[in-house]
Amino acid sequence: MDTLETMRAFVAVAAEGGFTKGAKRLGRSVQNTSKSVRRLEETLNAQLFDRTTRSVSLNPTGRALLRQCADLVDRYDDVLAAVSAQQGNPSGIIRITAPTAFGSRHLTPALGPFLKQYPDVGIDLSLTDRRVSLIEEGFDLAIRIGTLDDSTMIARKLAPMRVVVVASPDYLAEHGTPAHPNDLSDHRCIVDTNIRSDRRWRFRIDGRESTVPVDGPYLVDSPEASRAMAVAGVGIGMCAMYVANSDIVAGRLQPLFEEYEAYDFGVYAIYPQSRHLTTRVRVLIDHLVFSFRRF
Repeated sequence: MDTLETMRAFVAVAAEGGFTKGAKRLGRSVQNTSKSVRRLEETLNAQLFDRTTRSVSLNPTGRALLRQCADLVDRYDDVLAAVSAQQGNPSGIIRITAPTAFGSRHLTPALGPFLKQYPDVGIDLSLTDRRVSLIEEGFDLAIRIGTLDDSTMIARKLAPMRVVVVASPDYLAEHGTPAHPNDLSDHRCIVDTNIRSDRRWRFRIDGRESTVPVDGPYLVDSPEASRAMAVAGVGIGMCAMYVANSDIVAGRLQPLFEEYEAYDFGVYAIYPQSRHLTTRVRVLIDHLVFSFRRF
């Protein structure tokens, strides 16, 4: 029995949440993948998954084992990748998760030159505005925007990220242009629930950081939705500059309170402290730092 391959099957099934998707990720049959996991369970004399006719989920034993197995598989893959790297050819799959708008607008174009340079590297990209668990869901790398507070992760800053308050010219013509953040109490605001303290926006007023309460009938869960509603003229929104920039340049949105901006956001590449950083991931992070140097 190839113990490493049984661990690889276990990690894939755990990451994908099922045998069918796990087998597809590995390029194997479902029967072969299921047999590998059963062999690992027999070797350990422990069940790793709770199985029903409709779902497969890690049990406590499986969750405890996942991190160690993922790390061992990564280390083995890195040995192989290191040999290839000596010849200038990093190889293997990198699983990445990133916010939807940033991923489609900026990350995906940046990946193109990288993949041309390293044709033996594959990318498995998941774009979602949900905060995923890298370890439990089997990701090698996450792109995060904002401020970081997860001490279990290692982060490398790729670029600074300005956060702007915006409104459409039509909205401002109808409702007036607020001159001060405190004037937001008289306006309809678009609240992005992904932002911490979403109903209290931060500003720098009189040299000190202050929060201003905002309200409105519009709740969204992505910066792209906030931008789109602001362009539609229904209210005032707040979002990262990467989302609003093209609309500002085109005149569809107007930034407000620029002298009061307080958010010190950044674009970060993060990965678990416990996860060995493979050569292919290290090379990708270096490439992204270079790609976003003038962001």
